[in-house]
Amino acid sequence: MAEKKKYSRTSYKRKRNLENRDTRPSAKLSYARVSVQKACFVLDAIRGKDVQSALALLQYNPRYASSIIKKLLESAIANAENNNGMNAENLYIAACYADKGPTMKRVRPRAQGRAYRIEKRMSHITIVLDER
Repeated sequence: MAEKKKYSRTSYKRKRNLENRDTRPSAKLSYARVSVQKACFVLDAIRGKDVQSALALLQYNPRYASSIIKKLLESAIANAENNNGMNAENLYIAACYADKGPTMKRVRPRAQGRAYRIEKRMSHITIVLDER
């Protein structure tokens, strides 16, 4: 009688995840104190560009989110050079997106004892690079 090979669910999932892993260099910033909408204005401007022109755009962009994203892009470039051995001149931004994070709820006092809610939104920003 031929004996079946037994796989546990976790070992099967671990093997599948190793095969489907994305090997492109990336950097992620969690809980950034900027809303998704405001971060996406800056991310849309740099998506698909090479890293040198993207850094130049972020340097002179007046929005607050551009300073955060500039640091994140520099981190992704350093990851590509140190971990993957890639050349910085050949890199471009393959994907960049902002996901919604938790919202801090605050109260603003108003007239006649009322209170209005202020929502301070957060986002998780991800930049993925690739080589041309």
